[in-house]
Amino acid sequence: MLEIGVYHTLKIDRETKVGLFLVNEKDEVLLPNKYVPADFKIGDDITVFVYLDHEERPVATTLKPYITVNNFGVLKVNYINKFGAFLDWGLEKDLFVPFKEQARPMEKDKRYVVHLYKDSKTNRLVASSKINQFLDIEPLDVEPNQEVDLMVTHITDIGINVIINGKFKGLAYKNEVFDTISPGYKTKGYIKTIRPDGKIDVSFRKLGFEAIDDSAQQILDALKQNDGSLKLNDNSHPEEIKSVLKMSKKTFKKAIGSLYKQKLIDINNEGIQLV
Repeated sequence: MLEIGVYHTLKIDRETKVGLFLVNEKDEVLLPNKYVPADFKIGDDITVFVYLDHEERPVATTLKPYITVNNFGVLKVNYINKFGAFLDWGLEKDLFVPFKEQARPMEKDKRYVVHLYKDSKTNRLVASSKINQFLDIEPLDVEPNQEVDLMVTHITDIGINVIINGKFKGLAYKNEVFDTISPGYKTKGYIKTIRPDGKIDVSFRKLGFEAIDDSAQQILDALKQNDGSLKLNDNSHPEEIKSVLKMSKKTFKKAIGSLYKQKLIDINNEGIQLV
């Protein structure tokens, strides 16, 4: 049987009253009429997503789900019954989350970070909001300063919890994040520190001297958009700098110092100006 929960590129084998049958070397699956493209030829290749229909039979669709097997995503609860919650994942059949796989009781119309997996007993696709069980602790294949993919899972008083490269748990501190974010937000980030206990701190911005170049360019862009001047300097309040440039005062001071040394800006009591 074709693996469910993933995309397959299959060959169109034959047309029937109910749709097209698609095949590979050893398996076949139905693409129902409602998903059949307007123009097709027998023998053409077509990329489809395969999952189980309402009767638990493998079926293909040209719709694109919001999440695929063994990955994380943020999905909205469509309804709840006595068995669990059912999530909208972009397909005709909702995605099931048993009560036992809910980190906290789910509520209708709310959105949750979940992991999609195939249940080994039933062979069905199931989601879980108990995401820590699907994250690796070791071996770590990341290192400080490395660029990584981040997805925000939840926000606490301490900081912003993220998933790193779809594999590891990480934390970004609130006072170092200047973008408006929410669970499900995806961005590039950087490994800041790997602690002795294996916990990982991350940054949404480049670190060290590399960060100065990006921040300096950001300041130059802001100056150009504001007639060559900004009412910000070394004495500006950190919140004012954060509001205007979305960066820390420390990063701002390093960046304008670099620009000043390059004779690209002037710094005075009124602020900074392009030369």
